[in-house]
Amino acid sequence: MTNTTQTLIRPDAHAPVHAGPPKLSPTELRAAQIETLETPRLKYGLLARMLFKQMDLVYGRDRTLVKFTMLEFIARVPYQAWERMGYVSLSRQRRRSAIAKRVYERIVETREEQDNEQWHLLILQDIVQRDGMRQSFLLHRLAPWLVAFFYYHVSWLLFLVRPEMSYRLNADFEDHAEHEYMAYVAEHPELDHVPAPATYAAEYGEYGSVADLLRQIGHDERVHKLDSLVNMRAPRFQEPRQG
Repeated sequence: MTNTTQTLIRPDAHAPVHAGPPKLSPTELRAAQIETLETPRLKYGLLARMLFKQMDLVYGRDRTLVKFTMLEFIARVPYQAWERMGYVSLSRQRRRSAIAKRVYERIVETREEQDNEQWHLLILQDIVQRDGMRQSFLLHRLAPWLVAFFYYHVSWLLFLVRPEMSYRLNADFEDHAEHEYMAYVAEHPELDHVPAPATYAAEYGEYGSVADLLRQIGHDERVHKLDSLVNMRAPRFQEPRQG
């Protein structure tokens, strides 16, 4: 069971086709947060529930910025696996220009989503370091690498066998991240009065507060989720089915 009725604010018609997640105004960000918190979570599959349970066991059930850096470290992985598989498909379909074009568009989309997740990780790591939050080698370097290694191969194998399942697993992951970010901001109203660091403002955008910065990241995750749900309809790079 899926819920795909959430509002998605896209760039104007003259923006590039692959412009990445739209940047929202402060008013739009607050509306997006309310909408997320009022929208039920997806019905997560077994693999997603196992992953979230593992994260809670290792990093605790509470929402923290340090825990979010671990989520973002892992979040890039499916896009890396899909990009690899996309290039394999492109080499096979290069003589069929219509499909090859669709494959390449999907690769571009995948790469941009991967880059967006990388910005999330850099931004969160910057905030964590500024706040002097401690991170250990075992829990915050080795453990996420091992989880990411496992997640990459699961995403790759699912895409090879049943690609719609790989997209659905990612949709579950992104839905979880979207709700976690928006809930965290709701739990910490003081963040509306904390200026957002400008370290990556030129690349990611300027925000008046850490709260708005996190709301934007949460909305990015919604975009990724909805994209994965759409791609489930045409998992092997054909055009999505109508209806």
